[in-house]
Amino acid sequence: MSMRRESFLAHVQERGEYETVEDADRVARVVLALLGAHLVGTVRAELAARLPETYALILLNPLQAAEPLTPERFVRATAAWIEGATEKTALWDIGAVLSTAAAAAGEVLTREVLLQLPHGYDLLFGHPQPT
Repeated sequence: MSMRRESFLAHVQERGEYETVEDADRVARVVLALLGAHLVGTVRAELAARLPETYALILLNPLQAAEPLTPERFVRATAAWIEGATEKTALWDIGAVLSTAAAAAGEVLTREVLLQLPHGYDLLFGHPQPT
């Protein structure tokens, strides 16, 4: 079952300590568009099914990526897409969005998502994996 848009944004807003829902929405759109470029198949579809429709569509119709981004490059790309962002603020934005997405996905699906991503994304999701 998907999370309601208001609930999703409330979690992102709280975790990111954003002043407005619009700020939370703005970062959620960028982060999920970049994430969607790195996920494929049923994993992307299952994650989309757990997100509010607006964000599911963004995840399913992502920005195009020529190659998987390392976590560091993902942070830089996020900073480039968010007006006024730095790598430090982008890291904060990513954590707010991806930890909310992970909560919506649950442990099993989050592990499946992480298996499709380069090493190190577990920290961006707030789910450190044992090495």
